Amino acid sequence: MDTLQNMRVFVRVVEAGSFTAAAQHLNTTTAYASRAVSDLETHLRTRLLNRTTRRIALTEAGERYLQRCEQILAYVDQAEAEASDAHAHPSGKLKMHAMSSFGMHCVVPAIGRYRQRYPDVDIDLTLSNRLPDLLDEGYDVSLVLGYDLPDSGLVSHRLGSAFSVACAAPSYLEARGVPKVPADLEHHVCLHMVAPTLTAGKWTFDGPNGQETFSLPPSTFQVNVAEAMAVAVCEGMGISVLPTYSAIQWLKSGELVWILPEYTSQPMNVYALYPSRQYLDAKIRTWVDFLREELPATLAADQAALRQFART
Repeated sequence: MDTLQNMRVFVRVVEAGSFTAAAQHLNTTTAYASRAVSDLETHLRTRLLNRTTRRIALTEAGERYLQRCEQILAYVDQAEAEASDAHAHPSGKLKMHAMSSFGMHCVVPAIGRYRQRYPDVDIDLTLSNRLPDLLDEGYDVSLVLGYDLPDSGLVSHRLGSAFSVACAAPSYLEARGVPKVPADLEHHVCLHMVAPTLTAGKWTFDGPNGQETFSLPPSTFQVNVAEAMAVAVCEGMGISVLPTYSAIQWLKSGELVWILPEYTSQPMNVYALYPSRQYLDAKIRTWVDFLREELPATLAADQAALRQFART
């Protein structure tokens, strides 16, 4: 038995004053309307309407039940309207995840601009370098970087690409010299970034001679957040490869120097992941569309700005 539908029929019968008038309004038959009310009475084991050939009248139980039905149906209608509006109008809380450094430098500024356009959306952002389980952890969207994505059944959109550059502090280069090609790194202290999207123990460079792979010696220091690595490099602890979006502020301040300027390292694609394409919530759809508009230009601007910091 469809209790909600039978409730709607019962309320309409009372409002219309007869089964026939209610059936006409609901575009159904009088027999269907009568059976719907009878099914409710059987289910409740209570008479709701007294019927004669000329009129119907609510019983005392029917009057109480009518009030409850009207309240319940109003809540159902409100819930359906809110759910339908979620597909059309961005609102509510958007729970998202992003890789730590990328999130700090690219996602947080984008959130500010997004909320200027969609002020009814509240953001709950988690930054971490692990790959979360969107369904188990309740994230609407995850922004991740990687060469490729594993087959996870999630919907993915490529938003752009980023790469890394080798950096060192001026004091370190004065003391140890400036490497000219990746092979020269063998004579330097190389500090390791640790992340699930990076190949452990290797740096891969793209340069004038194509792709070159450098096997890293044991590291005296490793860390999983680019900002922490940048601080270590600024302190003269060694050379490391940093994402452009993390390195750019240190290069601008002069605390870091871009070495091997003819080479880039660790190219990564930026992906937005979310659980389903069907009936996509408006806040998810507009956020992903917003990033597809803005993010490529943001990444390209950082990469273009690098040229002024090349150290040969």
